[in-house]
Amino acid sequence: MVDLPQPFTVLAPMQEVTDLPFWKTLMQCGGGADLYITEYFRVHIHSTLEKDILASLLQNPTGRPAIAQMIGQDVAEMRRTAAALLEHEEVAGIDINLGCPAPVVCSKQAGGGLLRDLEQVHRLLGGLREQCGERWFTVKTRVGFESEEEFGELLEVFARHEIDMLSVHGRTVRERYQTPVHVDVVRTAVERLACPVVANGNVVDVATGQSYLRQTEAAGLMVGRGAIRNPWIFPQLRAAFSGQEPEPVERRQLLNYILILWEETARARVEFRQGFEEKKHVQKMKRYLNYIIAGLDDDFEFRMKRSREKEELFALLHDFLDNDEHVPALPPERSKLFCGFRELL
Repeated sequence: MVDLPQPFTVLAPMQEVTDLPFWKTLMQCGGGADLYITEYFRVHIHSTLEKDILASLLQNPTGRPAIAQMIGQDVAEMRRTAAALLEHEEVAGIDINLGCPAPVVCSKQAGGGLLRDLEQVHRLLGGLREQCGERWFTVKTRVGFESEEEFGELLEVFARHEIDMLSVHGRTVRERYQTPVHVDVVRTAVERLACPVVANGNVVDVATGQSYLRQTEAAGLMVGRGAIRNPWIFPQLRAAFSGQEPEPVERRQLLNYILILWEETARARVEFRQGFEEKKHVQKMKRYLNYIIAGLDDDFEFRMKRSREKEELFALLHDFLDNDEHVPALPPERSKLFCGFRELL
């Protein structure tokens, strides 16, 4: 692996959310993470490389390494797809998704569903490690399917392969995003594996990130939902790592971030979808806004969710965000989108 800061930060892959437009937006909001992992390429017998996901690798705007994530369960097809990806020198390596908790994914014995079949995990890891050669081979996992007590056996499988990095979302597949993370389980991975371990889950601000690192001694942090809510979290974390006080975020900065994100996502929609429908794009933006404005103002959130037109949405955003009031560092504790982070503090 190339040299990374210690500790380092990683943008978590979130399907149809942390995509190329989001990467471009991060670069305009403080500089982004130290390492990037793409949304997953779906792998099956008829699969081809999704052009929009591949573009995030070939047009990588970050100046940092980017790893291609894949999701699937057939060893031959996964190797075929990895080989196609590795033809591109821009691809720093391959990551296998063993953590997605979506029922439609798990029912196909992929993502987090694979944690129910450790022999197949072993076969996949062996086949992909060989396929990657000198390039990075990394894994993103949950701590188990039903229970965190499954993690010991899973670590035994990981230890049999030369993994270059393990990202551990500190919840089980069944827990999805609704519980505190199992900090002690993540620490076990740090203690037992030779490769760098990255702690993932419930990093919503600098304090939760620093606490997660301190309790696990992980090599780095992976941030997803917290980065959507606050794209400045990566430079804030870097400042904290070097002993500096992170700068607070003003609502006006949040407004500018949303406007940039609108433009970048709209541009990508034209490029990869060959068309642009304003109402559909308003709905696309709500996927981000649900995270961004959670807890800022109940009336704001209520009206945002019911907006249908760009003009209506933008007027609302300017009314509530065009001021220098500071954005709270933490999201609301009772939010369904941010659950259990208080346990890290």
